[in-house]
Amino acid sequence: MKTVIKKRITALMVIGSSCCIGAYSQTVNTGEMTILPGTEVSTVGDFINETSGELVNDGEFFVYQSFHNDGVVDYVEGGLTRFEGFAGAQMFTGTQRSYLYNALFDNATSAVPFQLYSVMSVANESMFETGIVDNEDYGGLFVFEQEGFHTGTSDGSHVDGYVLKEGSTEFLYPIGDGGFYRFAGITAPETETDGFTGKYFLVNPDGLYPLDQKGEGIELIDTAEYWTVDREFGNSDVLLTLSWRDATTPFEITDGAQEDNIHIVRWDADNAIWTDEGGVADLDNQTVTTAVSGYGVFTLARVNSDLPCELEVYNAVSANGNGVNDYFNLSLLGGDVDTNCFQNVANISVTVFNRWGVEVYKEDNYGNGNVFRGYSEGRMTINEGKKLPTGTYFYILEFDYENASGAQHYKDAGYLYLTTDDQ
Repeated sequence: MKTVIKKRITALMVIGSSCCIGAYSQTVNTGEMTILPGTEVSTVGDFINETSGELVNDGEFFVYQSFHNDGVVDYVEGGLTRFEGFAGAQMFTGTQRSYLYNALFDNATSAVPFQLYSVMSVANESMFETGIVDNEDYGGLFVFEQEGFHTGTSDGSHVDGYVLKEGSTEFLYPIGDGGFYRFAGITAPETETDGFTGKYFLVNPDGLYPLDQKGEGIELIDTAEYWTVDREFGNSDVLLTLSWRDATTPFEITDGAQEDNIHIVRWDADNAIWTDEGGVADLDNQTVTTAVSGYGVFTLARVNSDLPCELEVYNAVSANGNGVNDYFNLSLLGGDVDTNCFQNVANISVTVFNRWGVEVYKEDNYGNGNVFRGYSEGRMTINEGKKLPTGTYFYILEFDYENASGAQHYKDAGYLYLTTDDQ
């Protein structure tokens, strides 16, 4: 049976079969149901899409109770599904992934108004107005497709659980826990077939990931929260951004924060140690950004930004042939006298990313002519050999060295200011 809806319908609607009796009768679809553009449809009771059911929503679909899908839920031109509860929690259940174009969440009737047991996928805009979408306790998954984004996210409306971002666009995860919105962000992966999940935990990581097992230079690790960011499919790498808030992040981490003393740290499961991934802090927006060497568990840490010897990084590059600041230059000083300084420096690596997180330069043997001059060069870069445009870039600097304490690894990040216009 094929049903095409061209006008506003409110109340009980039974498509293709009978339904049960209750306070609010169910809407059951066992055939083909199409909501055309400019059309509004409301279901007062639960909506159930059976295995044989096909729902195409290109209009506006109001769902006031629970939503169950064992068949096909999709769109052609793009519609809006409005989850607006008025009589308690709304459950999202079923065996099949529901493909929505736009979705709105507005339910203030319950502490956990949206209970996600199934897979819900949004291709365009997710509007968080009121109510938390909880899949942590119910086993579901919230998916944002290639162009998916969200608006209105707040402490009172976000996703408490895992969020998967598919595609090649940058993304802020609308995640939180314990009634706090605590986003993480990734730059754009390389291809539309890439996928990364993100989740926030308002939990001390120490029970699972001992905080006393930390790498050189890490002074204090966040004892209140952590995130997981995992590459689920694809081969891309991204820049990771974590946020901090006074309401959740320990004062010891943020007190006296500077651009270079709050880093992102990652739990290295292979070696059972927290490792410093570096980072640059944006003090105004309370975020830290860096390129990471792996994925999994992350949190924030205060690090010792005072090196025992002098490291000078000249982060202004004027690649215009005028003989001034023609390349990205760094100097490691003091190593010949002070045994606490850099000794036997090796494996100097410099990686440069553009503002979208795309790697434009990489050199694992930096120096001796192998330097960044404003051109896209090295492995895994785009437009190799071409001059890059004037702008702000992000660099990662790493090297191995020795001091009185033995072998050490140094990692730092920062912004590089490139001018390629002829002067």
